[in-house]
Amino acid sequence: MNDKILLKDCSDLSRRIDTDRFGPFVFQPGFTVAAVELALHRVEDAHARFVASPLSQVANRLQQEILVSSVFGTNTIEGGTLSEEETASALTLDPRQVQAVEQQRALNIKAAYDLSQAAARTPGWSLTTEFIVDLHRRITADIPDEDNRPGLIRDNPKTRVTYVGDAAHGGRYKPPQYGKDIERLLSALIAWHGELEAAGVPALIRAPLVHLYYEQIHPFWDGNGRVGRVIEATLLQAAGYRYAPFALARYYLQNIDAYFALFNACRKAAEKGRDAPNQAFVDFHIEGMRQTINTLHDRVNRLVNMLLYESRIRRALDDKRINARQYTILSMLLDRGRPLPLDEVRHAPWYTSLYLKLNDKTRQRDLHRLRELGLAFLGTDNALWPGFVVPTNIKPLGKPESP
Repeated sequence: MNDKILLKDCSDLSRRIDTDRFGPFVFQPGFTVAAVELALHRVEDAHARFVASPLSQVANRLQQEILVSSVFGTNTIEGGTLSEEETASALTLDPRQVQAVEQQRALNIKAAYDLSQAAARTPGWSLTTEFIVDLHRRITADIPDEDNRPGLIRDNPKTRVTYVGDAAHGGRYKPPQYGKDIERLLSALIAWHGELEAAGVPALIRAPLVHLYYEQIHPFWDGNGRVGRVIEATLLQAAGYRYAPFALARYYLQNIDAYFALFNACRKAAEKGRDAPNQAFVDFHIEGMRQTINTLHDRVNRLVNMLLYESRIRRALDDKRINARQYTILSMLLDRGRPLPLDEVRHAPWYTSLYLKLNDKTRQRDLHRLRELGLAFLGTDNALWPGFVVPTNIKPLGKPESP
């Protein structure tokens, strides 16, 4: 990692910005060093273990899974209705094949991710207004909505007031309404981030602080949440974190009530002059990164085990230790990546076709041999498990048993 663990106080990095109509707006670190040091080290340790794992063997598969999960997560947070499977399908579409607004939303988020990843890979890249506007333009492109104004900074007329939040998550907040105030604050946020970076504040701290204040400025008519999360992910990626920055969207979705409530809680704590008003959001973010990295590490290990299992069953077929029917059964288990109830197997068309002209004894022998070789396990719940996952309770081998 290029970032250094934070070792010094940075309370002198607070900045007050005076606006024309909104009043003073204060950017402040709002956390204490002692409260974050251990959590930062835990994330660094988790990330070090993660990047040392056999990522190269499964990088393409992992990247695709994260893309789908992240687009699904960040889209659902903002009211998107596509399921994860529908999201995966939408991301494969050619733009000319798009037939629904929800599909367009998913493709737009992917386009923003592409811009983010390109920026993070660019030596010397820094956050700019132009980058943020371009993100928004991509995220909101071709979405038919009266509040959808791609790349246009919000400037409320007197007849229109923008509010953020709701009573269930700490109340409604009235962000800046005047366009020039918003532009000034957005520029100030970018400059302030540069000061934090120059002072050696780690990305694990800078990213959530920028996310927090960006949402308070709320510069666009729509799409602010999606843009804010991509900005955060870009800052983390640029600092060297792999995969987790986008996967973090799933953590936010899983903890959506806390995520929404913390924006208001931190703002109110600052208004009341409390010490370390941003501590809760920073802690929430760091814990999210730790959990996300550990989850990805587990997923890499599982994917590698699946690859080894695939090679193992192929060798078993080539060595004639199993037949083509048995190989098909194992391949189906591998594709599912989960245990299959015997009743489900019994009625599956692919399975019945394997034994169309064979008797029960043949089915019994085939299954018994797979269990004997440890290529499949039968749980006490009568589910058939692929050989790369060992169930807690394995049914004793005993006599041949047919599914």
